Amino acid sequence: MAWGGDTDPRTRAVAGVIAAGRRAGVASGDFARRSETLRKLVADWALAEVAPGRLLPWLAVAFGFGAVLYLAADTEPALWAATPAALVAVALAFLARQRPLAFPLLLGFAGITAGFAVATMQTARIAHPVLRYPVGSATLGGYVEIREGRERSDRVTLRVTHLEGRRIGVRPERVRLAIRKDTAPPVGSFIELKAHLSPPLPPLRPGGYDFARDMYFQQIGASGYALGKIRVVTPPASGGWWLRYAAFLDATRASIDRRIHAVLPGDRGAIASALITGTRDAISTPVNDAMYISSLAHVLSISGYHMAVVAGIVFFVIRGSLALVPGLAIRHPIKKWAAAGAFAAAFFYLLLSGSEVATQRSFIMIGIVLLGVMMDRPALTFRTITLAAFGVLVLAPQAVAHPSFQMSFAATLALVAGYQHGLPWKAGKDTPLAARVALWGGREVAGLILASVVAGFATTPYAAYHFHRLAPYGVLANLGAMPVVSAVVMPAGILGVVLVPFGVDAPCWHIMGWGIDWMIDVVLWVARLPGAVGRVQAFGNGPLLLSTLGILLLCLLRTPLRWSGAVLGVIACIWAALAPRPDVLISADGQTAAFRGADGRLSVLHSGRDAFAVKEWLAADADARTAKDKSLATGARCDSIGCIGALKDGRLVSMVLALEAFDEDCARAAVVVSARAAPVPCKALLVDRPAWQARGAISLRWTGARFEETAARPPGSDRPWAPAPRTRQTKAAPQDATPRLQDVAPADQ
Repeated sequence: MAWGGDTDPRTRAVAGVIAAGRRAGVASGDFARRSETLRKLVADWALAEVAPGRLLPWLAVAFGFGAVLYLAADTEPALWAATPAALVAVALAFLARQRPLAFPLLLGFAGITAGFAVATMQTARIAHPVLRYPVGSATLGGYVEIREGRERSDRVTLRVTHLEGRRIGVRPERVRLAIRKDTAPPVGSFIELKAHLSPPLPPLRPGGYDFARDMYFQQIGASGYALGKIRVVTPPASGGWWLRYAAFLDATRASIDRRIHAVLPGDRGAIASALITGTRDAISTPVNDAMYISSLAHVLSISGYHMAVVAGIVFFVIRGSLALVPGLAIRHPIKKWAAAGAFAAAFFYLLLSGSEVATQRSFIMIGIVLLGVMMDRPALTFRTITLAAFGVLVLAPQAVAHPSFQMSFAATLALVAGYQHGLPWKAGKDTPLAARVALWGGREVAGLILASVVAGFATTPYAAYHFHRLAPYGVLANLGAMPVVSAVVMPAGILGVVLVPFGVDAPCWHIMGWGIDWMIDVVLWVARLPGAVGRVQAFGNGPLLLSTLGILLLCLLRTPLRWSGAVLGVIACIWAALAPRPDVLISADGQTAAFRGADGRLSVLHSGRDAFAVKEWLAADADARTAKDKSLATGARCDSIGCIGALKDGRLVSMVLALEAFDEDCARAAVVVSARAAPVPCKALLVDRPAWQARGAISLRWTGARFEETAARPPGSDRPWAPAPRTRQTKAAPQDATPRLQDVAPADQ
């Protein structure tokens, strides 16, 4: 059948199909060409990012990640395996240095294995015994190595020479003891006393901070509190030169602290002493909380800011004074002399402030900067941060898990990246408007605002993860207080320390007190603003690691690939916001438990004496209540043999206090918790003594079909700071040392 030419509908249809095909072919070709162009562009960006000199910061990142992997291991890695593995990885990276694709990957792998091996060696180097079981009354004696003043008590760290008591097993080399306020003996004293001792505190919840690990790397094997009177006696032998040095330094710090408090009583004196001597535990709770809420708590912990201010003031004073002598300024490198003097002042500040880990890290950072000045090298570079990170991680690889390490390096990295990528207010600096703005200090104000915003964003993931809070008005508080701290408080404090030996230091402390009064007024005002406390519920390690990678990409990359870090940051925020909340929480000693009731909030089933755990649980749940809030008892009913509460779906959670309650509660409840060992089989999900001894703190979440359990100590874990419990057979409870995970049908009640 013939078609009717161009006017026939079928002809037009075929022509349309052919034309559409041609257009599709052209579009397909354009898409292919654009894809190829994009691929080449991304490849060029990637090659630029691995160019010579660009991989050094990533090597420090890989080294730190190796330390993270070591800390996350379930059992202690073997030194004989970790060290050769690192050497082999380094050798492979060296051999592949001429291969542009393989070298970056092998270099990163070498950094990871090196960090893992160094952390393993650090643990082997400081290996010491850890107390395994509580001791109700122990008689001990030893040398006072550290003395700390706190708001309600004092605390001492004792190097133990003799220890007697029941169920001790191994003798810790050092213990940390709380004693009555204002009764702490001076450092270097040899004391004898009776004390209640406990093993180092494990995580208070699954995913919580591991206090036991922190104490282990401080070489402390037990903690506790003094019972009765402390006797200072003649030591059986000399404590050694290090103890004499510590005693001298403590006496110096104590004399300065007393002088400050004599002039500045109350919180003013406590904050001034914290800034000068590092003694920050005597600050009242309202002011301390306000400092955290307003994001100014970093002022109380001697860190990079304090080191920079001290070194900067000394540097400019020395250089300015030498510049007044034309002969010296022209013929000699007074800038390098000033850097050397600033280095000496920073080192003295390190010793005076107690040489804590955060202060050591800050000194390494500022020391590298000053050495760069003396060697005519740029100071603010990624290379400086990299060397500082290597210095800290080689000396203390465990610091990678500490919030102060994470927050300080994140803030510093973000500030240096902002400096290197270009500051916004530098644009148009030669215009008349820019000149007028600069004349009135506009650039300084803009710099302070930008620094606060950049550092605040960089530290937000770590503040949310560790402290479960944000500071919405942190920029406002920093803008209001930090200029006064930098220009008034710190210079007056430095001059006061210099004038203490001459007895004319009181005016300096008064000036310092005026500046501190201003700072206290600012933080209290900010803390009272609506929405000043931004609470965040706990989330896992995944969002934190992803946000860390995002920050690293944003800061370290120089091509447009760096904006992939922003995408990762958004994904991490969504992931953290979707983190599930537990329905039941059980403490590491089985004496405290909480459940989520019908109102969606936590109620405490039984708290024992562990208010600290309840406080941590509430903070991790983004709950503003305190551990003493009466509403925490909502939904819980107790008698002499136990307590019981109902979840939102009606399931019962039981806390057994006496053995006779096991029969009934095991038959009625969905979850049974007890500090005792169950004498009879239990068809409910049972968390008794064998369970929490093996697993530590436990959280349970109902998934709709069963309870999903998360434990602070994974099955089979055995680390030096958290040794696996010894298996002990008892006739009363012949059961496994793990919770019985049996599904339970919904209770009729």
